[in-house]
Amino acid sequence: MSFDIANNVALQQVLATMEVERKRIASAQTKGYIFIAAGILLCILGFSLGFPIPAVIGGLIPLVYGGVLLFKINDALTAYQNAYKTNVIGAALKFLDESLSINPSQGIEASEFMYTQLFSTEPDRYKTEDLVTGCADKTRFYFAEVHAEYKTVIQTKNGTRTEWHDIFRGIIFAADFNKKFNGVTIVKPKDFGAAFGAWFSKNLFSFGSNDLIQLENVDFDKTFVTYGSDQVESRYILTPAMMERILNLNHQTKYNISLSFIESRMYIAFPLNRNYFEAPVFKSLLNPETVNEDISTIKFMYDIVKELDLNTRIWGKE
Repeated sequence: MSFDIANNVALQQVLATMEVERKRIASAQTKGYIFIAAGILLCILGFSLGFPIPAVIGGLIPLVYGGVLLFKINDALTAYQNAYKTNVIGAALKFLDESLSINPSQGIEASEFMYTQLFSTEPDRYKTEDLVTGCADKTRFYFAEVHAEYKTVIQTKNGTRTEWHDIFRGIIFAADFNKKFNGVTIVKPKDFGAAFGAWFSKNLFSFGSNDLIQLENVDFDKTFVTYGSDQVESRYILTPAMMERILNLNHQTKYNISLSFIESRMYIAFPLNRNYFEAPVFKSLLNPETVNEDISTIKFMYDIVKELDLNTRIWGKE
């Protein structure tokens, strides 16, 4: 099913109304940035010509005016961004399935982020938003954007400097697997660190409370490292068909995905390199390409249930 923006009359009306507001915000922001840049240039020019006091006075006036323009448009910008998520993204969700909805202010809590066992570092700074919930046929699922970071403090000659590093930036997807698992199964991309950990697990000792699981699919083992607390259950989950579906899903993404199977839920972490579902300010909303990428992302998440065949109830919940 494709979401045809050009022939969706209701959505075109929404976009046309929002486009007027977008232009107003873009114009105000452009003026604000120009005045700020002009103020900075006047300061630099005045100092370079040897007139520091006139430079400060002459530069401060446009600098402050530019800041006021940006401050005054900030509330309108927030309202415009929220309207985009609710009215445009919300309309795309309803077109795919009436059960789908988005809550821009909610997400996946940091405690659940760590509960997935896909990340070993506790975040020092955590942001989550744009929670999408719903059902694809019989399977309930939800996903949200997450940005988790840890900090390091470096000693410098003038004191200390705090640096922030990404633990994860992307989308965390969760779906009902229709089976109560006794153990935990974790599938991670086979980068250098994971391969090194797998070698230790195989040759010296277990990796934490989970053992390395060697599977029959050569391509799967080349791409991922799999750990589990119950060998039999992990093999039961990762059937040959499921491994092929996960590989296929992974081939459709730019970065390698990670998965975990815990209790009765399956988690997938999709690393992404940009913030999705954000309203553009300096690009027209009337250009279909502007919103197509967000809509394609939603469709991709919705189709995961079908891609992994989660609606086929081969197990009953115990």
